[in-house]
Amino acid sequence: MATRRGLAIILAAGEGTRMKSATPKVLHAVAGLSMLGHVVKAAEDAGVDAIAVVVGPGREDVAREALRLAPGARVYVQEQRLGTAHAVLAAREAIADGFDDVVVLFADTPLVRPSTIQRMRNAVGEGASVAALGFEARDPTGYGRMVVDEGSLVAIREHKDASEDERRITLCNAGLMAFDGRHALELLDAIGSDNAQGEFYLTDAVSEARGRGYATLALVADEDEVRGVNDRVQLAVAESIMQGRLREAAMRAGVTMVAPETVFLSHDTRIGEDVVIEPNVFFGLGVTVGAGAVIHANCHFEKAAIGEGAEVGPFARLRPGADLGAKTKVGNFCEVKNAKVETGAKINHLSYVGDAVVGAKANVGAGTITCNYDGFHKAKTIIGEGAFIGSNSALVAPVTIGSGAYVGSGSVVTDDVPDDALALGRGRQVVKEGWGKAFREANKKG
Repeated sequence: MATRRGLAIILAAGEGTRMKSATPKVLHAVAGLSMLGHVVKAAEDAGVDAIAVVVGPGREDVAREALRLAPGARVYVQEQRLGTAHAVLAAREAIADGFDDVVVLFADTPLVRPSTIQRMRNAVGEGASVAALGFEARDPTGYGRMVVDEGSLVAIREHKDASEDERRITLCNAGLMAFDGRHALELLDAIGSDNAQGEFYLTDAVSEARGRGYATLALVADEDEVRGVNDRVQLAVAESIMQGRLREAAMRAGVTMVAPETVFLSHDTRIGEDVVIEPNVFFGLGVTVGAGAVIHANCHFEKAAIGEGAEVGPFARLRPGADLGAKTKVGNFCEVKNAKVETGAKINHLSYVGDAVVGAKANVGAGTITCNYDGFHKAKTIIGEGAFIGSNSALVAPVTIGSGAYVGSGSVVTDDVPDDALALGRGRQVVKEGWGKAFREANKKG
């Protein structure tokens, strides 16, 4: 099987009007990746050699996404929407290249697993001319029924055309289909449009294959895996299923989640062993967490790296470019952006650190702000190794606090501070004895 050449044709030409969105349906995201992206990734992980994506007219945005995800993909336009078989034939040029197997996938079915695509390819490699994917439906009403006899797929019958006996069948058509590459164009070209809709249905490939004496086979997947997404409600269902998969994979890989149902992951989240994640944590795109880290409740991360043994939160936000070293601590109500926090450094609470370097074992006190933006430009703050920043200080970038230096609480620091120095940048305190009592007396009412 490993030597077989495979082509995946991904149909992405649907209008998706039920999404009620200016964004094409297949570009809506599940776990931070477009539905089209999930299908492309599944196809690649299933070992296909080439990908063709069929888009609708004027859908350059879908074409761009396809090429971003798979730079070697070929994009074809289905100028008229005349059915699924017609859509597949928009990629005729790719099919004619002589692949051993051709798998037809749908860009709005984002939960399909690579192993299922591989099973479809294997079925063709083992002698089936057509292998169609089905599922045991909890409620089969409205679905096409897969009529199977002695292991062979006899027909796919639409609900409205099915007999009473056929309507009792619970094995339903998922739409995904694999072809023996030698017969694919022959079967697709033979499909006609003599039906109520006047469209060319991919499901008719089964009867065309059987009429030629070719083997046809039905494969079964879990219903959740082949769910299509046509509206926002179904998108939310797909998100829920994907989150369940991602959480389970993380926990089986050694991650503890105190309340898994409240943790939201992205498709590319990477978490090491022995990480503990408390409730209500959101992982945006591009987040990595090193082994042994502790993520306290109510945190939000995006394009950030958390080192081994680090402690974050509760109520912490890591924005793009946050890079926390090993055994660092970013505490409650802190925000870190585009900043490297080196080994053992602490930003315990109520601080903003942006466009900065915080040296190893430095301590950033409560309420510290790196003033990194002047309305036009960003500037950098460097806090040296072992430095101590007193609470309620403002570090006005560009500025460097030397190693081992101290900044007194309440300071506004505008100039560099040498190593091991103390910087005080605040007004001198003045005390006026008795002023408070006199003020109250002067303002006493009647």
